[in-house]
Amino acid sequence: MTFSKIILSWYATHKRTLPWRSSTDPYKIWLSEIILQQTRVAQGTPYYKAFISNFPKVQDLANAPEEKVLKLWQGLGYYSRARNLHATAKTIATEYNGKFPKTFDELLKLKGIGDYTASAIASICFNAPKAVVDGNVYRVLSRYFGIAIPINGNEGIKYFKNLAHKLMDAKNIRDYNQAIMEFGAIQCTPKKTNCHNCPLQNSCIAFRDQKVHELPVKINKTKIKHRYFNYLVPVSTTTNGDAKTILLQRTGKGIWQNLYEFPLIETEKKISITEIQQCFHEALPLASALELYPFNEKEIIHKLSHQHLHTTFWIAPTSSDLENGVLLSEIETYAVPVLVADFIKTFKKSYF
Repeated sequence: MTFSKIILSWYATHKRTLPWRSSTDPYKIWLSEIILQQTRVAQGTPYYKAFISNFPKVQDLANAPEEKVLKLWQGLGYYSRARNLHATAKTIATEYNGKFPKTFDELLKLKGIGDYTASAIASICFNAPKAVVDGNVYRVLSRYFGIAIPINGNEGIKYFKNLAHKLMDAKNIRDYNQAIMEFGAIQCTPKKTNCHNCPLQNSCIAFRDQKVHELPVKINKTKIKHRYFNYLVPVSTTTNGDAKTILLQRTGKGIWQNLYEFPLIETEKKISITEIQQCFHEALPLASALELYPFNEKEIIHKLSHQHLHTTFWIAPTSSDLENGVLLSEIETYAVPVLVADFIKTFKKSYF
C-alpha cells in the first residue's frame, strides 16, 4: 500500500471520537482548529464544548461581548487567538452573511487564519485538495522520510508543504488530512513513541537509523525574557462585611490585552518588602494601608512562550473604602490571566 493508504487504513481503526469530527460545519471546524492550535485535545475539548454551548452559531459569537469571549478562553493562553476569533466571527457575520468562504484563498484573508487552518477548513468542509501541515504532520513526515531540514525555517516550511501535497490522497482529502494529524497525535508522538506497533515501521527511515527522537529538527530562535511582576492586592471590608479589592484592565498590545489584573509594579529584578513599600503608595494610592506582606514567600514563575514572569502577590489590608473596588465574592466573573486566576482561587480559600 502507498503511504496515504496506510495512513487512511490506520485511521479507520484508531480514530478518536471527538465532538467536531463528525461535522463538516465550517464554524465548528474553524473553532476546533483555533482552540487546538497550541493546545492538547484533552485540554481543548471542554473549551470547544463551552464555546458551542454559549455560541451555537457564528452570529452568536459575533454578537457576544469581548469580555465574555475572553472569560471562556481563560486558561488557554495566547489571548490574541481569542480576539482574532471574535473579530473573524464579526467579519463572517457582517461581510459574508454568516457563511464561511469556501475557497482556501478566501479563507486565508480572514484574521487569525493561516495556511494550516485555511487548508483544514477547505479540505474538511469543502473537500478542497489542500494538504494540512501542522506539528503532527511535520513529525510524521520528517521521521518517515528521515528529513533533517528544520521545520521552522523558510526552507523547511516550503519543503514539507510540497511533500505533504505530493503524498495526500486528493480523492479522500477530508479523511486523509484528519488521518495524518491523528497519526501524529496518538501514534507517532513526540515522546514515548509506539514504533513497534506502527504500520509504517518497515519503511520508516528514522526507525531504521535509530533517529526517531532526533526528528523533527527545530531551530531554537526563542530568547527567553525574564520579567518581575509585583501584584498589589488591597483588601478592604465594607460596612456590611463584604470584602473588596481592585482589578484593572490591561491595555496596549502586550500580553493579556483587555484582561483584568491587580495593580501591577514591574521591576527589573526581584525586590524586597522594603523596596515594594517605597513605591506602593505611588502605584496604589490608599488612604491607609494596615500592612503589606507577600502572599507567596517563594516567587511564582509563570512561563509563557517567550517570557518568564517572576511573580509575587503582595496583600495590602486597608481601611480605605475602595469605592471602585470589586467584591471578592464576584471576582471570578472577570476575565483574568491564568496566573491571576490561580492566585484568586488559592487566596479565596485562605481568606474565607
